Amino acid sequence: MQEELKNRVLAEADYIVVYHATIEKTAEHFGVSISTVHRDITERLPQLNKRLSQKVRRVLNYNISQRSTRGGRATREKKKES
Repeated sequence: MQEELKNRVLAEADYIVVYHATIEKTAEHFGVSISTVHRDITERLPQLNKRLSQKVRRVLNYNISQRSTRGGRATREKKKES
């Protein structure tokens, strides 16, 4: 794997763990597509750093569990603005 690619994958993983970021927010921050971040995290990261991969997976699983709550909150906020 190219050094630049390794650095990006590890930087994305660190960003997710430190900021509890979603894949979407991570993609926006690094200026890459969501599918690129997803592939980096699910396929490339486990090859580079198994322990970091497990930490990222815990954050992403938490984000998934909160998705419906966040969506409901966003809808309530939009209705208040109207």
